[in-house]
This record gives sequence, C-alpha cells and structure tokens, in this order.
Amino acid sequence: MKIQPEQHTNSYYAATTETSTDYPKLKGHQNTDICIVGAGFSGISTGLHLSELGYKVTLVEANKVGWGASGRNGGEIIGGFSGDELMARKYATKHSDLIWKMRWEGNDIIRNKVQQYSINCDLKWGYLDVAIKKKHLDMMQSWSEDMRSHDYPHEVNLFSKEKTANLIGTNKYIGSLLNMGNGHIHPLNLCIGEARAAESLGASIYEQSPVIKIEKSTKPKVYTEHGSISANALLLAGNAYHHFDKKMRNFIIPVNSFVIVTEPLSDEVIQKINPRDLAVCDPNYILEYFRLTGDKRLLFGSRLNYHGNNESYIKNGLRKKMLRLYPCLSEIGIDYAWTGKIAVTVNHIPQLGKLAPNIYYSQGYSGHGVTTTHLAGKIMSEAISGTLGRFDLFNKITPIAVPGTHFFQKPLLSLGVMFYKLKDLL
Repeated sequence: MKIQPEQHTNSYYAATTETSTDYPKLKGHQNTDICIVGAGFSGISTGLHLSELGYKVTLVEANKVGWGASGRNGGEIIGGFSGDELMARKYATKHSDLIWKMRWEGNDIIRNKVQQYSINCDLKWGYLDVAIKKKHLDMMQSWSEDMRSHDYPHEVNLFSKEKTANLIGTNKYIGSLLNMGNGHIHPLNLCIGEARAAESLGASIYEQSPVIKIEKSTKPKVYTEHGSISANALLLAGNAYHHFDKKMRNFIIPVNSFVIVTEPLSDEVIQKINPRDLAVCDPNYILEYFRLTGDKRLLFGSRLNYHGNNESYIKNGLRKKMLRLYPCLSEIGIDYAWTGKIAVTVNHIPQLGKLAPNIYYSQGYSGHGVTTTHLAGKIMSEAISGTLGRFDLFNKITPIAVPGTHFFQKPLLSLGVMFYKLKDLL
C-alpha cells in the first residue's frame, strides 16, 4: 500500500504556527547513528535528547513535523502517565519513588526545553481537575494527599462546588483540584520548536517521506520511495499512525479524539468563564476538556461516537457539549474543528520496547501524550545510549495484543464508547 504524504489538518494549531516546516524529502542514501521514524513528540523528543548527547540523528516523517496527535491534541500538560498506578502495583515498593518521579518528569522536560531553546508556544501553568460525582472527589482527595506526602513543589488545592464555579463559570461540577504544576500549551509550536532545536544541534529531518520498507539487520535500513537510511539503531515512533510492523499495530487501538475552537472571546466573557487561564478536564472515561488558547479562544475537546472528519458534524457534536457547560456562548462562532487519532493500549501502560537488539519502539500513551512522550523521549535516549534501567521497567511489561484492531477499528471503537459511557454512569 502506497502512503500519500499529507499536509497538516485544518486545525487551529496549523493555522497559528509561529513558523512552518519545509524540510526536504529524503533522496539518495544516508548513514547515521540513530534513525527515527516519525517526527511527532516521541520521535522529536528522543532525537533532541540524543542530539544533545552528541549522536548523529536522522528523523524521517511521512507527512509534516507534528502532523499526527502531537499537532492535534488538546494541548494540556497533565502530570502522570496512563497506567502509572498499575506499574506502581506491579513493582510494589521496589520502584515506587522512581515511578513517582517519572509521573512529573515530562512536565519538567517541557518546562526546561521551552526555556533552554526559547520556544514560543503559549506555555501557561495551572490546571483544574473537575469532579462530576463523589467518587471523583474521593480520587482527588487521595491525589492531593499523595502529592503533599511527596513534597510536591507546586500549589495544590481542593475546591468546593462554589469555588469551582467561581473559577470556571459553570455550576456543573461538585468540586475540583487545582494543580499549578500542570498547564497547557500550543503543542504544534512546541513540537516544531523542539525540531528546530534538534536541527540546531546537527539532527537531519526529512518530511513527506513515508517509510515503505524496513530491513532488519545488525545495521537496520529504512527505505522511502526516493531514498534510504542505514543506522546503528532505529526507533519506530509512528504511534497511532504506525503502518509498517503488523505485530506493533496489534498492540494499540487507535481512538479518534475531536476538538473545536471558538472565535476570540471578549474580556468580559473570559472573566466569566476562566479568569485564571486554567486548563480543565474531568476524570470520566469519555472525558471533556477545555482551556483558553493564547489568543483567547475557547478550545473544547471530547470523544464522539463517530469515525469521520466532517467539520460540520464535529462542530455540531461538540458545540452541544460545550453549551451544556457554557450556555452563555450560544452566540459565539466556532472557527475550527478537527479530529485525530490517539493510541490506546489495553492495560493503558505506555509501550517502550524492542523488536530486535537495535530496533526500538515507543507508543501507546492512552491520552496522556503531551507529557508522556517527553518522558519517553528521555527514556528512549537513555536506552539507545546504553542505560537501560528505566526502559526495562516498561519493556518487561509484555504488551497485550488485540489481533485485527486496525481491520475492525470502527465497530470496536463504537462498542468501546458505549462501554465506557456506561462505566461513567456508575
């Protein structure tokens, strides 16, 4: 199957990038230390860390830097990684402190890279977990106590229904947990900024160059239509858009996520619905999340039991959800609507592993991709450069394969949405 390269989807992020990328197509043969397939957060973060260590890194991307979930997500910086509690139970007290530190490391990496490389990406700190039912409040109480017991260095506060309504202008929630160590960002500008940083350190990046073949050997080789790359080590970082290794495809379930962005809001409306410029998210399985953008629009995202990319359908579906929270926005226009795929694993643990001694993969962040990809990038750079300790914590957890997930994606996802909607009602 021939993969046709694409430009960015019609998203708010693509329309407001600080700078666009125009890297060349791969032509001819290249030799490199490390070849990375996929120039989203996983690949770019790993490539940047390896470039900082002095490796010759070559990234090859089927479409554009940040084309997939890295440039389409909600832009919320949320500490922790999906499946961290399951990992903590598996390893008991042996690695509890290490797993705790990894929960927040992705946030710190983003903070440091933005500062180190002067990346303009609308970075704001402040995040509100909102509770819909009592069990959510109980969870938040537990999270708060856990953070305080570990001397978490950022402000954390539990708020009542009334205080929550004052913060975000809706009475739909019964309480909330403020965490000033989480936040939000323009993810495509971050991804492009990190790509530029890697390039400044000597990394080579090729766009519009889908990989069509991988030759597994002591020196793996990847082929595109017009070129090839031989490397000492290879990282596969295609995530939900991975096409070439059938075994890896069965490890993840690609799930559609949907986002809308309004027209710019007045100062009066902003003071009513989000005066502190917080990112907001509920704990449901079929969750809703929202925040202000850098130019003061409301970004709102959720799941829909829908598998297409019709902008009108997405606008109508998410607008209804948005207006349940904010009926005051009924006259506000929706300027952007888009969809993208996230990679969900059965046990919700990120998959960092090997297909061969010198062929690695990193995928399956289950909705926590902005921060977890940055943690994964650091861990993958450690593994590739010879330090396997943290990598092995993930690699020792065997991925659960679901044969045929790509062939039966639509019916599986429809059943999954129905199942998790029922769980959210409990």
